[in-house]
Amino acid sequence: MRCIVKVTETARLQYRVNGCRIWAMRNTLLDPYEDIPRSVVVTVNDYPAGSTFPSHSHRRGQFAFASRGAISLATPEGNWLVPPQRACWVPAGVAHEMTMSGAVTMLNTFVSDEAAGTAGLAAQCGVYGVSPLLRQLLDEAVDLPALYDDDGRAGKLMALLVAEIATMPQLSLNAPLPADPRLARVCRRIFKEPLITSDLDTAAAEAGMSRRTFTRLFRAQSGVSFGEWRQQVCLLAAIERLSMGQPVTHVALDLGYASPSAFAAAFRRVLGETPSQYVEANFCPVEQ
Repeated sequence: MRCIVKVTETARLQYRVNGCRIWAMRNTLLDPYEDIPRSVVVTVNDYPAGSTFPSHSHRRGQFAFASRGAISLATPEGNWLVPPQRACWVPAGVAHEMTMSGAVTMLNTFVSDEAAGTAGLAAQCGVYGVSPLLRQLLDEAVDLPALYDDDGRAGKLMALLVAEIATMPQLSLNAPLPADPRLARVCRRIFKEPLITSDLDTAAAEAGMSRRTFTRLFRAQSGVSFGEWRQQVCLLAAIERLSMGQPVTHVALDLGYASPSAFAAAFRRVLGETPSQYVEANFCPVEQ
């Protein structure tokens, strides 16, 4: 069953910053921290499998770290998948939907526009690696009071946290959505039914274009070839399914790979490890 997460007025009142009584930032919703007079706010929450935040946006940039579980991110520009122990960055004002694959513990760093600009954080969404230092900083930050001392140790910790976020490596875990509505229609269909064998000629015909026009326009609008994009969609689907406990062999064959070894080779090229190694590191045990 899918759980739709909504920020209700009751939740807003429960977590209100009231006078001098300031709540720490564990198990909190962002409201009303959007308006707190600090440039960086860190919260942590647990969500059951299947929880979904319908399309919404924030006035601050959001760096969402999946401490446990995986997170699917969708925007009008494309889809991203955040594996465990990785994070995604969503700039302020970007409409996005998030869905939890498996039970998720999410640590969110909300950064003001000014602080994000000063640190040089990206203007586009992306998935990032997370260093051991950044994990430690996040663990420290969630136990700070909401109105921490900006000029003391807490303020320096938050400044270091944002500086560390700015140095994290971006990972190739997204599938951009072309702007052309004909291409976007084809892509959305493949998002729903990912197959590595999805045929270029069939996709071009579905879009009402010649093969040559489709190929040229797809690369111009997505930055990659149709084949590269299709593989990325399949890998995103694979990570999500593996995070839900599906066996590696089942995932490989269900996505249309000729064999589990072919799937493992494609997976390793992007993530640097085989599906079995990935699952053992993040979701042990693994079923072949």
